Amino acid sequence: MNLLLDSHVFLWLMNEPERVPDQVLAMCENGENELYLSVASVWELQIKHALGKLTMRQPLKQILDEQQQSNGMEILSIKLPHLWQLTDLPRVHGDPFDRLLIAQAVVEDMHLISADRVFSSYPVKLFW
Repeated sequence: MNLLLDSHVFLWLMNEPERVPDQVLAMCENGENELYLSVASVWELQIKHALGKLTMRQPLKQILDEQQQSNGMEILSIKLPHLWQLTDLPRVHGDPFDRLLIAQAVVEDMHLISADRVFSSYPVKLFW
């Protein structure tokens, strides 16, 4: 199963796994599942860090390199079909990063892992 992690889930899995429900943690730790982090999430995390809203123990590039090496995490690029999908999404959520994650999950037929309850208003496979 392909799992697309929301930014907060990515951070919690590394730093505060107790915040992640047991069944979600088990899914993420299951070697048969593929973990993905969107370039949109990387962009969001880098912006928050630059603005002083997010403190990281290491540079984001180093964190991502380690996650890719240790967990086989893949980085999901933003493609034109993801952007076209935004047109078909209802205007429930205003955050552009979250809307892009939803569009990517729909287009790529991935399961989106997020604690954001607003995501359940979208036609996306959501786990939390």
